[in-house]
Amino acid sequence: MAVFLLKRLGVMILTALCLTAIVFSLVNLKPNLVKLAKEQNSSRMSDEQVEVWLEAEGYKRPWAIRYSEWLGGVVSGDLGTSTRFREPVAEVLFPRLALTGVLMFWVLVVMIPSALVLGVLAGMREGSLQDRALSTVAIATTSTPEYVSGVVLTVIFSSQLVGLGWFSGSATSAADDGPTFYNFTLPVLTIAIYGMGYIARMTRASMAEVMTQQYIRTARLKGVSFYGIVLKHALRNALIAPFTVIMLQFPWLLTGVVIVETLFNYRGFGWLLVEAAGNNDIDLLLACAIVAVVIVLVTQLISDIGYVYLNPRIRVSG
Repeated sequence: MAVFLLKRLGVMILTALCLTAIVFSLVNLKPNLVKLAKEQNSSRMSDEQVEVWLEAEGYKRPWAIRYSEWLGGVVSGDLGTSTRFREPVAEVLFPRLALTGVLMFWVLVVMIPSALVLGVLAGMREGSLQDRALSTVAIATTSTPEYVSGVVLTVIFSSQLVGLGWFSGSATSAADDGPTFYNFTLPVLTIAIYGMGYIARMTRASMAEVMTQQYIRTARLKGVSFYGIVLKHALRNALIAPFTVIMLQFPWLLTGVVIVETLFNYRGFGWLLVEAAGNNDIDLLLACAIVAVVIVLVTQLISDIGYVYLNPRIRVSG
């Protein structure tokens, strides 16, 4: 296991370097730098003035030198300065990231148990009315984008004219006063509903496959009750594949966060990423890219390790 972890860490570092190099190149393309110069000074700057400003700010130095300096700053904890917020990137990024962490925690609390219950119930009796009904619900939630379900939930629960008016004004409160039940429910539900269907479908497929195995038939012949078979024999093996799927949801959640936080004006990581992109904030964009890369690589590593422990037939070779 130690050798496996060392190899994976080496691959993760190499992958992170490649991805950050690509992002660094993209955000430092000439049109982006020209736009940045005009945003920081005047939109009426001439081409000559733009070139002078870029030279003075060090943007015209060789790519390799700039990338190595930026990478050295990241290693030492210096993520640069945000041109949008006029503050160090770390002071802007980490509080927003913490807000998104709270949002994601409650999304997972709602999404994972609900999805597993739906999937297990559907897969217990493949082809039954219960299976078809729950599978239809799962497909419907997965096929509905977050910006659609978010608007629908807002109309139903927040609108005082055509809806219930339970959570009216929730977005502004979540942004300014911190999360509460009333201002946090709709963003959580919007993200959880979309991811729930995909996990439920994978759980259902895994559960249906396990229920056809020989050891399940043997347990039935021994007189074990149906629910005893499900809980004692089928459930653990059926959860191996969904575990991997659940861990791979974290990269997707970053995309969902961008949409939902913008929709509900929840000023977390997704909202910050939109602000950085819209204002051509290079250092902040690069910091957001680092966060995304780290989350993807770490969740994949956890997925691999968890799969090994859940499935005794898998062995890690040195």
